[in-house]
Amino acid sequence: MKKVDLKNEKARFDTRLPKEQKIFFERAARLGGYRSLTDFIILAAQEKAKKIILEQEQVIASKRDSEIFFNAIFDSPKANNNLVDAANEYKTLLSK
Repeated sequence: MKKVDLKNEKARFDTRLPKEQKIFFERAARLGGYRSLTDFIILAAQEKAKKIILEQEQVIASKRDSEIFFNAIFDSPKANNNLVDAANEYKTLLSK
């Protein structure tokens, strides 16, 4: 099976947009010092995509962390004898 190098493989992306919007994007590209409208669009889309993906991954991680935390609190196993002995010893030390 042949391995495909997706990083270097080229793909085409075509879009149609109102002329006014194209002129607006071209102006932003010029003012931003981009070599071309294509460079501007690709970099702007890439930055936005990274932001969206990062935010989504944080939400997923946060949900997973919440589930782990609440499961640890509400579904925790009964304390074993060593833990009970340690807690009693600690209470005894505090009461002296």
